[in-house]
Amino acid sequence: MEQYKKDFMDFMMEAGVLTFGDFTTKSGRQTPYFVNTGLYQTGEQLQKLGEFYAAAIVAELGNEFEVLFGPAYKGIPLVVTTSMALNQKGQDVAFCFNRKEAKDHGEKGMLVGYTPKKADRVLIVEDVTTAGTSIRETVPVLRSVADVSLAGLIVSVDRCERGKGTQSALQEVGQEFAMPTFSIVTVFDIMAYVDLSAEDRERMEKYLEDFGAVT
Repeated sequence: MEQYKKDFMDFMMEAGVLTFGDFTTKSGRQTPYFVNTGLYQTGEQLQKLGEFYAAAIVAELGNEFEVLFGPAYKGIPLVVTTSMALNQKGQDVAFCFNRKEAKDHGEKGMLVGYTPKKADRVLIVEDVTTAGTSIRETVPVLRSVADVSLAGLIVSVDRCERGKGTQSALQEVGQEFAMPTFSIVTVFDIMAYVDLSAEDRERMEKYLEDFGAVT
């Protein structure tokens, strides 16, 4: 396992973003672990988070994209810090994010930051994709501005749970929009690296038996 993945899991644990216990997901599933990216709250944490995203992007995609896009709201700080981290690696790319509602004055429009152009390769930066809803909502917004090419989607943690069918939600949205999807770490990375109690490990294994995607 790459070192940046191990460092990222340590980082999530230290920030209280990755926790174990009894939780309910947005879909209503009872889950033994939870990833709450809304708990990153300092400049230092945000800077480090961008560096982890940048490391995964370079490892998976290299420079096969020109633009980063962050779906509102959680994608906004993610896309900003990731673009800054990539710049520190010598890869200066444009970024943009969407408004929840179109601005009706000034420059108007749905996007803030760079305005995508035809054939731009756009990489979407998200926190955690559970059902792919935000992606399905924002891709049409992007394509209403220009006929862009989707370079891919990156999330922080892939829960590897079934979406509408037997595949994971991340796989499904990737197939739907014909783009690669990847994560900094997966739930299996977490189970392989984090020192879990016997009870937590058993509960996570049972959860994946019940809700895990068919690979």
